[in-house]
Amino acid sequence: MKLVLNGKEREVPDRISAGGLLEVLGLKPEAVVVERNEQVIPRSRLAEVALAPGDQVEIIQAIAGG
Repeated sequence: MKLVLNGKEREVPDRISAGGLLEVLGLKPEAVVVERNEQVIPRSRLAEVALAPGDQVEIIQAIAGG
């Protein structure tokens, strides 16, 4: 299915969860914030939140600085 990931259209496996998307991308849930259609998904719910065709997904990585 197609969704928009960080502003770019992307093909992902059908019936994928937000947590599954992070796995496909090689990202650790504790290091990112995931937003679907302008709503933040709590980390505790990433595995259960199913993505749908056309969803707008933003993944924001935490960056340590000093």
